[in-house]
Amino acid sequence: MFKIYGSVKCPDCRNCKLNFDLYNIKYEFIEVLDSLKNLKKFLYYRDNNKDVFDRLIKIGDIGLPAIVDENDNVFTDWEKYLTDLGKDIVYETNESCSINGKGC
Repeated sequence: MFKIYGSVKCPDCRNCKLNFDLYNIKYEFIEVLDSLKNLKKFLYYRDNNKDVFDRLIKIGDIGLPAIVDENDNVFTDWEKYLTDLGKDIVYETNESCSINGKGC
């Protein structure tokens, strides 16, 4: 089962949850803003997976949602994951949480 590190305040995280629910993909949602422990765990993944997060950090993204599989592999491109499965993406919102207004 996946663990999704994110926040309900993040539009991209809400869209990810919506689609995983729609396609019955099992996951545990870990709200990073609920506790320092949750935030630290997300930061651990971000700090130790430079190949996944460096590009996002460079463009001012946080890297949420971050999805961790049962083998501790991390990915952030949930849309590609779903399209690779042949699923159509549904968007609840097109909001942005980036400073520049482009993405999260």
